[in-house]
Amino acid sequence: MRQLKDKHMRLNGGGDGSSSPPASELCVMATGGGAYKYHDKIRDVLGVDVLREDEMECLIIGLDFFINEIPCEVFTYSEANPMQFVEPSDNIYPYLLVNIGSGVSFLKVSGPREYQRVGGTSLGGGTFWGLLSLLTGARTFDEMLELASQGDNSKVDMLVGDIYGTDYNKIGLKSTTIASSFGKIFREKQQAEHEAEDSGGLHHKDQHHPDQQTPSQNAQPSSPDGPSPAPAAHGGRPYSAADISVALLYAISNNIGQIAFLQSQIHNLSHIYFGGSFIRGHPQTMNTLSYAINFWSGGAKQAYFLRHEGYLGAVGAFVKRQPRNWGRRRSFEQTALELRMRARTRAGPPAVDGDWNVAGEEVAVV
Repeated sequence: MRQLKDKHMRLNGGGDGSSSPPASELCVMATGGGAYKYHDKIRDVLGVDVLREDEMECLIIGLDFFINEIPCEVFTYSEANPMQFVEPSDNIYPYLLVNIGSGVSFLKVSGPREYQRVGGTSLGGGTFWGLLSLLTGARTFDEMLELASQGDNSKVDMLVGDIYGTDYNKIGLKSTTIASSFGKIFREKQQAEHEAEDSGGLHHKDQHHPDQQTPSQNAQPSSPDGPSPAPAAHGGRPYSAADISVALLYAISNNIGQIAFLQSQIHNLSHIYFGGSFIRGHPQTMNTLSYAINFWSGGAKQAYFLRHEGYLGAVGAFVKRQPRNWGRRRSFEQTALELRMRARTRAGPPAVDGDWNVAGEEVAVV
């Protein structure tokens, strides 16, 4: 942020920043908890004004901007059809915004800057991060998502097929449907204890004395180079850290998806947008949320995702600072069209064929 400030001052005649004309006045737009917790520190270190904006309001302003202004931004997701981009309808309201960060907020949006927080849950990204910090060697959120992508939840979760041996067609449940998250672990633990009793006691490898300092075979030491590899089935455990990771990801995502559906039912909303840093474009997360909405609504409601889902609040705070008529619906596409027409007039057929590359000119959408 300091580097950006110094560059701004140089470009606007501020030299080393000791003095500057009014045109170079700079402020920081901030939102979220950190805008309050770190307000004084940011202001003192940077020597600039820090304007705090309401988090929920910035979220919906940012989402409205992405929906209306940025092409190829909103998409649906499924395993069969990943990332199917959709165009905004003439009237995008009302809709439900599910913002998944450390916790989860559910916002009913009725119009521009017209919103109501209708619910929330404390089981969100912070839950996922915290529990996997205890249960695996992963330390960063992205490491945990990578672990989850390698796991098999059927080794941890109790499925419908584990109970019935097949699908439960009468109520529409496949054999792979999760009946109990982490439910298989207890059953396996009981089975191991029964086997130990039948064999006359604990096996040699299962014995442990409190005064021994030998590390457990199942301990997951962290590494400065990244997470420890997902362990093999040590100590009789048929599941790994990766299996635990994906099972927890499914548990949290399914819970969020079902609550989102229930809120959409209460408020009669058919469009459900998912945002927040929890998603991170992770295929398993998006597929789980989308499947939950489709399953519970019988296909009547749709889950939507965004390429820039983690930046709704920041962009909303930025847009809030702009003049009222700054930007307009489809403005980026209009700019691209004008460039295309100018290029054709100047040089004939475009030298580069593509949606956003016209005769060597490129429109960058950030």
